[in-house]
Amino acid sequence: MGQLFAVEIIYRGVFQKTLAKNICRGIVLAAHNEGKLGISFGRYSDSPERNGIPAKSFAIVASDEQTLEGGMSQYEPKQVDVSVVLDDTLCAGTESWSWFGLQPVNQGVKPGCTLIVVTMEDVPTLLKVIHKKSVPYKLGILKGMASFSGMWNYKDDHTDVRILGAIAKVLPEMAKITSVEKYINENLKNSLKVTSARNAYERLKAIDVNPGQGSEEPTRQYALPNWQDMRDAVSIQGQPQGGPMTDPITKQVGGHQPARNDLFQKYSSRSQRPVVNFDTCTKCTLCWLNCPDGSFNVTPDGTYDVHLEACCGCGICAAVCPVPNCVTMVSDSEFHGNASQWELYKKDKPAYDAMLKLTTAVPPEAQRSHGFRYRGQYKEQVPAALEIAQKG
Repeated sequence: MGQLFAVEIIYRGVFQKTLAKNICRGIVLAAHNEGKLGISFGRYSDSPERNGIPAKSFAIVASDEQTLEGGMSQYEPKQVDVSVVLDDTLCAGTESWSWFGLQPVNQGVKPGCTLIVVTMEDVPTLLKVIHKKSVPYKLGILKGMASFSGMWNYKDDHTDVRILGAIAKVLPEMAKITSVEKYINENLKNSLKVTSARNAYERLKAIDVNPGQGSEEPTRQYALPNWQDMRDAVSIQGQPQGGPMTDPITKQVGGHQPARNDLFQKYSSRSQRPVVNFDTCTKCTLCWLNCPDGSFNVTPDGTYDVHLEACCGCGICAAVCPVPNCVTMVSDSEFHGNASQWELYKKDKPAYDAMLKLTTAVPPEAQRSHGFRYRGQYKEQVPAALEIAQKG
C-alpha cells in the first residue's frame, strides 16, 4: 500500500457548505499537480443540511489507485492528518443533526497531527473549550473571522486559498505550497489569491498540545435503544406542559418555563447568543412571541430569559426588540456553558452588569455574523477579510 492522507473540514451547515466544498476540491487538485490521486465528498449523515448545524467535508489523497480505493471504502475517515475548523465557536464540540452526540472537535486528529482553527483568538483561549486528548497533537491558528455565506451564494474573501496554504505548511507530504499556487494560477486565475495562500503558509505556526491539555467539559452522548426496547407501533412521547420558575433569591414562584425535549438541543448550531439587559426590558413579549424555537422562559419578574440549550442563535429576538441594546447578539466564543442569564442577574447583579458591558462593547469591525445574511452583507464584509488575508 502507498501513502494515504485524509483531511476533514468542519463547518457550519448551509452557511459554509460551498466554502468547505471549494477547500476540499482545491486539496485534491493541488495534489493532482504532484501526480497523486484524490477525491472529495461530504458526510452522508449531514444531508439535508440545517442552518448552522456542524457538518463535515473530506478530502482523501493517495499515491496510487489501490490505496485511494482503500481510503474510499470507509464511510468517513475515522482518523485524519489535518482537521480544519472554519468557525471557532465549533471548538466547544460538534454535533451532527443525526444522533452522534456532542463530539470533541479534535476527536479525529491523529497523534502528532494538526488541528487548524480560523479564529481571532489565541491558543490559550481556544484550549479552554477544546476538549483534551490522551495523545499529543498540534494546534494551528489561521487569523480571520468565520466566513459565512450560503448554499448557493459564495463570499469570495480568500478563506479557501488561505486554508490551502495553511494545510501545505503542516502537511507538505500531501501537497506542497508550489502545487497549491499552481492550482490557484491555473484554476482560479487570481494572483492576489496566490499571495493570500503564500501569506497563510508563511505565517501559520502550529503549537504542540500535550496529552490532557484542554477542556474537561464532558461530552454529550445518547444511548440509542435497540429494537427490543422500542415501544409497540409508531409512537412519539408527548411533552409535558412545563411549569413556573423560581426566583433563586426570593424564592418567589411565577412565570412559565416550558418543558423541552432533552434529546433535541440546538445550541451546537449556534455561533452567537442573545444577551439580555433585564434592566431595560419593557416586557413587550416580542422576543418570546417571535422566537422560532420557543427558547424564552417567562421569569417571575415578567422579563424573558433565554433557555440557551434550545437557542440556535438566529438573532430574531434582537431584531424584533424595540429597545436599543436590550437584546444583543454576542459571539458564543465569549462564553462557556449555557447557564441561565436571569439567575446570574438575580444572584450577582454587579457581576452580570460587568459581563453585559464587556461582551456587548464590541466595535463594529470586530462583530461577527450569526450566518443569516442580509442584502449587501458580503460586499461589506469582503474588504475587511481581504485586509486580514494580506496583513495577517
